Parts: sequence; structure tokens; C-alpha cells
Amino acid sequence: MTPQIEAFLEMMAVERDASPHTLAAYGRDLADAEACLAGDGGLMGADAQAIEAWFADLSRRGLSAATAARRRSSARQFYRFALAEGWRTDDPSRRLDAPKQGRPLPKTLSRSEIDALLAAAAARDAAAGLRLVALVEMAYASGLRVSELLGLKVEAVRRDPAYLIVRGKGGKERLAPLNAAAREAIKAWLAARDARRPQAPDSPWLFPSSGRSGHLTPRRFAQLLDEAAITAGIDPARVSPHVLRHAFATHLLEGGADLRVVQTLLGHADIATTQIYTHVATDRLSQIVHQNHPLARDE
Repeated sequence: MTPQIEAFLEMMAVERDASPHTLAAYGRDLADAEACLAGDGGLMGADAQAIEAWFADLSRRGLSAATAARRRSSARQFYRFALAEGWRTDDPSRRLDAPKQGRPLPKTLSRSEIDALLAAAAARDAAAGLRLVALVEMAYASGLRVSELLGLKVEAVRRDPAYLIVRGKGGKERLAPLNAAAREAIKAWLAARDARRPQAPDSPWLFPSSGRSGHLTPRRFAQLLDEAAITAGIDPARVSPHVLRHAFATHLLEGGADLRVVQTLLGHADIATTQIYTHVATDRLSQIVHQNHPLARDE
């Protein structure tokens, strides 16, 4: 990674409060561009033609439109920074057009499938089952992002709160609700977690792990969900930590929740991001119109 890329990432961390996940994504994108443009002088030496050729090659390499769009954004922000620092006098990325991409509909699970997934999680041995049930219940009850869920400290739930205060994207705080089922699952997991303390050092994390991060990783959580899905008779390709967040939002809207409320609970900056969930609530919305619109009422 070049000194210029490192300086850009440092600026994003300090001035923009970018999360570690976001910084890692920028780093990967710019490192890829730097390697691909090595013959043209790298990011600092490439001209507009070289940048456009690199960008056009992304689709030929099989990258999705979403990934290409993110790499375009990374390059454009880097060059804006380079201009501001006086490293370059031009922006070779200015003519890059955003790739056209259809917005994919979110995967979700039915309520009965959530119940089956929880039953499969509970069937696991002892503490492992209690931990997975707590993970699924919390993700489904609160709509937490996987990084927010796995990054929770144990002290955040010691007093049996009805809400959690989480710091999401951009460092913004929001309240995340915990229903009765999630709170009971947390209590059961805490009892099992605390019972292991005499044999193992205590950890500040709610879901500790012996790995480098000190807590359960998203990859391991996804593996556990895959195993539970197979036990429950659900295609594991349809299940992931993020799908539980989708199910949270979808089922709220199906139940008649206000879109703005769901936006707030999910921590979306733009309501357009939340609106994508309304497609699965079509039946519910049609029922509301039929019941409340004067021209839709039966005489």
C-alpha cells in the first residue's frame, strides 16, 4: 500500500469517522487499482485513459455492478483527496460513469422459517445451542447489523435492558429493541457463559471467542446459521446474519409498522434504502388500502 493510500485512509478514519469495515473496503479497492495500474505509474501516475481502461476491465473480470460502483467511488474520493493535498493537478477519474445496476430485492425468511431456525439452534448441545439461540433472537428482534451484534460488550445486557444503544455506520447511535424472547435468550446464554468463567479468563465481549478479535466472527456466525438451516430443512443459501436483519424489517412492515420507524430502527440514513423492504409486504399494504380507502369499501 502506497504512502498516499495510507494517508487517504488515515484521513477517512480521522476526519470522516469511517468504520474499520469501510476502511478495509477502501484499502482493498485502492490496492487493486494500484496493482492493475502498475504499468501506468499506479494511481499517482495514471492518466484518464488508463483509469477508464482499469474501470472497464472490472466487468470483464467478473465483478458485479455493485462492486464496480464501490471501486469507482473509492477511486473518485482518493483523487479528490489527492487534488486537495496538491499531489495531482487533475482528476483522471472524473469521466467514470457509475455502472447501471438493478437493485436486488433482499432475501428474507417467513415467520415459520424463523421458528424452525430457532428450534434447530436450540437443539445444539448445551452452551452452543444457548449462544446460537441468543444470536438469532437478538438479530431478529433488533435488526442489528452483524458487526453491531458481535461487537456488543457483555455489560450492555447485564441489567436486562429493553433496548440497546448501538453505534452504527458513521458513528451514529440509535436504540435497538429487545423483545421478551430475546431477553430470555440472553439470560440463558449469560448463565451458560458465566458458568465457564472459572475454567477460562473472562472476556468483555457478549459472545467471546479465542480468535484474534476476541469475539465471534461474522464468518463463524454464518457457518453456525448454515448448520442450523440444514437441520431446519431450509436452504442454507437463503440464510445469513444479514437475512435476519431483512426478516426483522420485512415482518415489521407486514405488521403495519411505519416506514420511518423501520428506517430509524435499522439506522438507514436514506429512507430509499428502507423502501426496498416494502415489496414483501404487498399483501398487508393492499389489505390496509382495502380497509381504509373509501372507494375500496364494499357496500
